[in-house]
Amino acid sequence: MQITTEIFGNVLVAHTPDELTDDTSTDFVNALSEAIDEQHYQVVLQMDRSEMLDSAGLTALLDLQDLTREQGGNLKISGLEDPGKKILEMTRIDQRIDLFDSVIEAVSSFH
Repeated sequence: MQITTEIFGNVLVAHTPDELTDDTSTDFVNALSEAIDEQHYQVVLQMDRSEMLDSAGLTALLDLQDLTREQGGNLKISGLEDPGKKILEMTRIDQRIDLFDSVIEAVSSFH
């Protein structure tokens, strides 16, 4: 899976696919795991294009957060809109992963 990424200082910004579902989540986690292994432990997921999010997608978010935290980093989410934002609120994942309206806010929160 090809993932668009950008580096801002020591923060990796990754753009999530249109659908973060059972079909895409494993490949997405594997691709980002490689970046995390390359010492990019501060990660922002830019989710403005993600329109579909299922239980596998939610698991992928939590797995990525665990991977970053194991290395002393963290995972944050930016640009997620309804219904995705509501799903994170209903599952209380928004209490585990910080949500931001913009990439700039999310990246700045690491400093």
